[in-house]
Amino acid sequence: MAAVLEPLTPGDAEAVAAQLGREARGVAGVAWRCPCGRPGVVATEPRLPDGTPFPTTYYLTCPRATSACSTLEAQGLMTEMNSRLGADPALAAGYAAAHNAYLADRARLGSVAEIEGVSAGGMPSRVKCLHVLAAHALAAGPGVNPLGDETLARLGEFWSRPCLEDHG
Repeated sequence: MAAVLEPLTPGDAEAVAAQLGREARGVAGVAWRCPCGRPGVVATEPRLPDGTPFPTTYYLTCPRATSACSTLEAQGLMTEMNSRLGADPALAAGYAAAHNAYLADRARLGSVAEIEGVSAGGMPSRVKCLHVLAAHALAAGPGVNPLGDETLARLGEFWSRPCLEDHG
């Protein structure tokens, strides 16, 4: 299921800039909102305004989720997932399907020959970025990316407080 993108409003752009600590580049729209109403995942054009190809279609902006993904990575979750991916044909098939879904979503935003067939997060054969997998799972909804869904389950309810409450 492809994410439904909402237009990025000026208020959204300010929120994303505060979340990232910089202005976002090439945003195509908001792909998922935290329950607090702020953008939590943005969709990025496959080519940035400066012409750079950018394969990461779904970009996690929620500070709490970003921090929690970094913690899971530091705890070795990617290594564990990679081991299971190599040993579980059903998981590998689901992850390959997630890769294809990701590519289809990006194709709706445009085609960039330099990144043709390249998704993000290590898909389809390895796990190299939980942030991307979580962003994809949030944008596409449950059942599209099995390892993204697992990442979200391990994050828990990261949105239980407003994303920027500690930032004024």
